[in-house]
Amino acid sequence: MPCLSRTLLAAGVLCACISVAQAHPHVFVEARSEVVFDAQKRVSAVRHSWRFDEAFTAFAIQGLDENGDGELSREELQPLAEINVQSLKDFDFFTFFYRGEQELSFREPEEYWLDFYGGRLTLFFTLPLSEPVVADGSSLTLDVYDPSYFVAYEMTSDTPFAMVDAPANCSIEFTPPPELDAGSAAALAELPATQRDVPEEFQSLTETLSNTATVTCK
Repeated sequence: MPCLSRTLLAAGVLCACISVAQAHPHVFVEARSEVVFDAQKRVSAVRHSWRFDEAFTAFAIQGLDENGDGELSREELQPLAEINVQSLKDFDFFTFFYRGEQELSFREPEEYWLDFYGGRLTLFFTLPLSEPVVADGSSLTLDVYDPSYFVAYEMTSDTPFAMVDAPANCSIEFTPPPELDAGSAAALAELPATQRDVPEEFQSLTETLSNTATVTCK
C-alpha cells in the first residue's frame, strides 16, 4: 500500500495511505453552491458548502482536538480551514465561472470555516468575483469539478445550486455530469495512487465530469 505525501486538497499537509484501487477518485465531496447577487443585483460571488467523506475526514482531523474534549470546535478547525483555502487556490478552487466565452476571475476567499458533524468535515467558503457582473440579457455558466478526477464532486439532491438575492427575472438550471461507464471507472481506478493528474488519453473523459449551473437573467 503506497503512501501519498502532498498538500492534500482541502485537508492540509497529510500523509494518506491509500490503495491503488482508490487512486481516482481519492476524495469524495458532497457539494452545494450558491450564486450570490449584491444590492445592485449584480452577480458578486460564489458560495460553497463541501462535505468530505468519512475516510478523508479521519485523516484530516488527526491531532486537532487540542483541549481533549472529544469534539472539534470551529476555533480548533480554523487553522485547517485556512490551509484548505490556500491549498485549493492551486487548483482554481475547482470553481470555473463563465460569462459566454469569458472566464471570470475571483478574489481571495472570504468567510471560510470548517464544521465537524456526524463524522464528516464540511468546508464553507465564499469566492468573491474580481468585479461584479451584470447578468441582464446574458447567461452565466458555473462549473464545479476536478478536471483530473482526483476529487469526485456530487451535488446535493436538494437544491444542488441556488441563487441568493437574485432578481425575479433570473433562473438557474442544473446539469449533472454524465455517468462513467464501468470500463472507464475501472481504468481510472487502476492509475497509480501517486499520480495526481490523469494521462492524456483520459483527459477528454474527466474534463466532461463537471457539475454545471446555468444562470439566465432575461
